Amino acid sequence: MRFTEFNLHDNLLEAISYMNFENATEIQEKVIPLIINGKDIIACAQTGTGKTAAFVLPILHKLAGKNEDKTSTLIIVPTRELAIQIEQQIQGFSYFVSVNSIAIYGGGDGSEWLDQKNALTQGTNIIVATPGKLISHLNMGYVNFQNIEHLILDEADRMLDMGFFEDIQNIISYIPKKRQTLMFSATMPPKIRTLAKNILVNPIEISIALSKPAEGVLQAAYLTYDNQKIPLIFSLIADKSEYNSILIFSSTKRKVFEISRTLQGKGFTVEGISSDLEQSERENVLSRFRSRQTRVLVATDVLSRGIDIKDINLVINFDVPDDAEDYVHRIGRTARAETTGVALTFINEKDMQKFQRIEKLIEAEVYKPKLPIEIGEGPRWQVTEERKKRFSNKRFTNKRKS
Repeated sequence: MRFTEFNLHDNLLEAISYMNFENATEIQEKVIPLIINGKDIIACAQTGTGKTAAFVLPILHKLAGKNEDKTSTLIIVPTRELAIQIEQQIQGFSYFVSVNSIAIYGGGDGSEWLDQKNALTQGTNIIVATPGKLISHLNMGYVNFQNIEHLILDEADRMLDMGFFEDIQNIISYIPKKRQTLMFSATMPPKIRTLAKNILVNPIEISIALSKPAEGVLQAAYLTYDNQKIPLIFSLIADKSEYNSILIFSSTKRKVFEISRTLQGKGFTVEGISSDLEQSERENVLSRFRSRQTRVLVATDVLSRGIDIKDINLVINFDVPDDAEDYVHRIGRTARAETTGVALTFINEKDMQKFQRIEKLIEAEVYKPKLPIEIGEGPRWQVTEERKKRFSNKRFTNKRKS
């Protein structure tokens, strides 16, 4: 379905054309008409399906031509990176539409706080905010959300994983009960359904490719000992000039530093990103990676969801994610929007059971090639019969504590 078939505002269609968007994704095709018609929605869609545009475009369509100085739309997200990314998309789509927006998140200096306060008090049309920082502003008493018409929760499952359930309920208490509410989540654990029941009215539920990797992702997994992992990275990418955008996920900040330092010593353009960096530094690192100044980005899970970096050729899981769902989100950084990409996972002898959970979740056995000869022999794939029986009788889902 083409975007012109949605009967969107002419100025919005001009911006869409300018950004080279032509055909809607499945989630966009299903959600956009419903949002325009004022329906509450709970949508389950994996990373890379285009869900940000699915809610941004119909909201901008509703706001186009109004020229009102009031805050009518609040978008709540789990991380500052996602807030920035969504606000950037809003700026792009609203280029020819008189709509203003701001991202509100922590980690900045005093001047950023003042800018956020001014936006909240003077009536910025669209606010994109992380729960913690927004609560800080609400507690100061100067925020007026009485004109909110649209409330959007993006990556709702991640927000609950991070312990924001009470903060979300607190924020909602400041918003009119008569509103349109949209909830987007990659998974649907019981807490999400409880939250949806409390804040949505007769919602329409939509599910798109729940917990399955994008079709364009070529997956493989290497059985390695820990001391083989960094040499394996070098072996895999040393002569692969076509991989000009590589994203490596590790489980700890210490490993981010170790991997980055070692690859830099081999002559690669590498940067690491974690919560240890100031927000401005993180934004600069992402900017250099997007513009291909940096070939390899090493990251902790802060980037596994919600960051829109196009055309990543290769994703490497240096460690097997603790949560099977996170595997889908990590490898979802490549093969976005019907492109193709490669996702590799390194499995040590302790992580074999975790990886079997992943294979059960995605309902597929991931190809496990032999290590290159120069790396040596790795551990053998072993899963005990007892574990096999347990896995066959148990559904593995997201079990993080909020």
